[in-house]
Amino acid sequence: MKGPTGCVSSYIHPHAMPGHSHKIFAKFFGHHDRAANSTRSEVSALQLTPLPLQAPVSSSLTSLPLPQPTQLLQPVISPPSTVPTPALRNLNLESPNPAPPTSSINPAPPASSLPLTSSPAVLPPIGGSPPPHVHAHDFVLNNPQFNHFSSGGSGIERLLKHSMPDAFHNSSARYPPPKCHLGTRQDYIALVTDWALGVSDRKEPILWMRGPFGVGKSAVAQSCAEALVPISKLTATLFFSRSNANRDDPRCVFTSIAYQVAATCPSFREIVDRRMIDDPALATKSLSTQFEDLLVHPFGRVDIVQSGLDGCVVIIDGLDECRGTAAQCEIIQIIAASARKRTTPFRWFITSRPEDAIIRTMNSVAVSSVHSRIELPVSRAIDHEILTYLTDEFKKIQESYGLPESWPSEEALALLVEHGAGLWIYVATMIRFIKDENSYGPKDQLQIVLEFMKDVSDKAWADNPLAEMDFFYTLIMQRIPLKLRITVRKILLLHSFRSLNLAGIAGSLDLSVEQLRRACASIQSVMELPGSHLGSMRINFYHASFLDFMKDPQRSKELCIYGDFLIEWRRELLVWLHEVCSRSTDSSHIMFPSDAILLEDRSRAYHYTRVLICFWELCQVPGHQLDSQTTMSVAELPFNKMLRLVPGNTRWPVVATRVRDNLPTNLRDKIIRTGKCPIPGCTNTEKIWILGHGENESVPKRQRWGKEGFELVNNEDSPNGKCICQVQY
Repeated sequence: MKGPTGCVSSYIHPHAMPGHSHKIFAKFFGHHDRAANSTRSEVSALQLTPLPLQAPVSSSLTSLPLPQPTQLLQPVISPPSTVPTPALRNLNLESPNPAPPTSSINPAPPASSLPLTSSPAVLPPIGGSPPPHVHAHDFVLNNPQFNHFSSGGSGIERLLKHSMPDAFHNSSARYPPPKCHLGTRQDYIALVTDWALGVSDRKEPILWMRGPFGVGKSAVAQSCAEALVPISKLTATLFFSRSNANRDDPRCVFTSIAYQVAATCPSFREIVDRRMIDDPALATKSLSTQFEDLLVHPFGRVDIVQSGLDGCVVIIDGLDECRGTAAQCEIIQIIAASARKRTTPFRWFITSRPEDAIIRTMNSVAVSSVHSRIELPVSRAIDHEILTYLTDEFKKIQESYGLPESWPSEEALALLVEHGAGLWIYVATMIRFIKDENSYGPKDQLQIVLEFMKDVSDKAWADNPLAEMDFFYTLIMQRIPLKLRITVRKILLLHSFRSLNLAGIAGSLDLSVEQLRRACASIQSVMELPGSHLGSMRINFYHASFLDFMKDPQRSKELCIYGDFLIEWRRELLVWLHEVCSRSTDSSHIMFPSDAILLEDRSRAYHYTRVLICFWELCQVPGHQLDSQTTMSVAELPFNKMLRLVPGNTRWPVVATRVRDNLPTNLRDKIIRTGKCPIPGCTNTEKIWILGHGENESVPKRQRWGKEGFELVNNEDSPNGKCICQVQY
């Protein structure tokens, strides 16, 4: 989850401040008048325009039932025991031919084939009332009505399956959403709402707000969304988050927008519903095709004025966090083309970091003429707003813990504002750290923050707020006990692969639900863990900058989850696999090292499978080569037995090309190569993947979705006399 940058989870009226706070307000209001005036000149509207109340547009058209955005079914792994079946996320492979969403262990059927519960649409008779009796040879139909039945359910339900409901502005997955603290960012909110109402000097149909890390772009976008809802000026929203796998898929952008439009416009809904039934694969087609078929063509058949959608706003927040630079640019180009040709009735509000590719696209001839730009900089001009936020937050802490109004001191507040340096994410993270329940209390936590700030004053530099943010992230991680810190780093590393959900992560690390919760609670200043059980739990980061920090060795140094940490863990798993393979016979007789202690509700086969998957995932991480010694150890794995120990209900794809790229050139063929099937009697002439060499040589089953890899699946003799190399899973 993109975190509360410049925000709190709910609006709170500013409380009366202790006497010493008035002096700090005077200091920051006076000291930064010049900077504040500079900001006002950038933002043309300083007062929030009163928003007229307007009744929602109604329609007499019969509407189809609209499915509610719920968590969609995911492929699962079924352990061969009484373990509750945890859901596995879809594998997301950043390769030219990525795996489809069905690549998994023991997968659920494709979304399009899942049974749906809604009733089929009843189509009225064509051409007026039917005759009393319709004779057809030897049978009679009395008052016939013909029902249209679709085995896949309604088109709207299919559309939802290819949307990102977790990215909507009112999604429970983002609750409480980041939004501007009461009394802050009023000039920017006014600018956007005036533009939306058509009463500002900005007439372009696309408004682009750009700003660096942590300045509160998402908070502004959320506050604008909530301001536009009561006046029926908001039609769709998407809040991207690259640290959350279900909120960064470019293939779901226009399907998500179409779904939200369908929720408010019955005539549009009927057209799109029929279109999705006629072409169930529409949601999987190119972005330009989706836009044309799900938005442009339906709007060509809708009375725009009557629908109330003319001039309504679509908000796309954090476009830079959408997966893939090329996709980000394509989305901008498609929207701009529509804005030029007026093929859709919307105004588009887009926020992003000033990334090079996005800047180039926005500045291109095709896009520049239809967009207006707003800068949201890191600025000390908002120190008074930060002080307002801090004062209100400390007031709540005082009331909750029975602390005196004199706490915190004037000096402490001034230091927090000074180090906040106009960076909302830094200030919000500090407050969450001070409110951390897993501590000795807010007074102790505040003292830690103040000592930290004094310690880093000489290390951080004024023109780089990111440096001090990194120091604070380092403080959060270093306060975790060493043993627990290793577990937390492993959780973050596996989560960063995006192919594993928390059930799979817990299985790999042999963690119970309670242990997983305790580990994640140690970093609750930067993330939350909603959900009551493994199948529903998910990690939501308040801001993507934390995971960025943990993945960058230049920033997190010895705390980094990649680099040496990944390589060393990979070696540990390799030693473990060697021992298990040497002690075990088949999937029903798996023997672990003598010092291994397994949770009572976990089967050995299940845990072995999770560890095996984890090892191969670590081998695929780009840029993390195996040294010669480790490579030789991998080559000595008994690959036949390694696969025979996998339970029969398991299937997991491995991108063999990535593994080869991480191996020394002279040793690659000893581990993984392509060639003619070595099994005697095989008539297959195609090249296949082969694991190992000599007596350890093994042929894995093929992937069903491409030729770049193989499946981690039990490779016992295949049925019907077909060679194992020809069995496709």
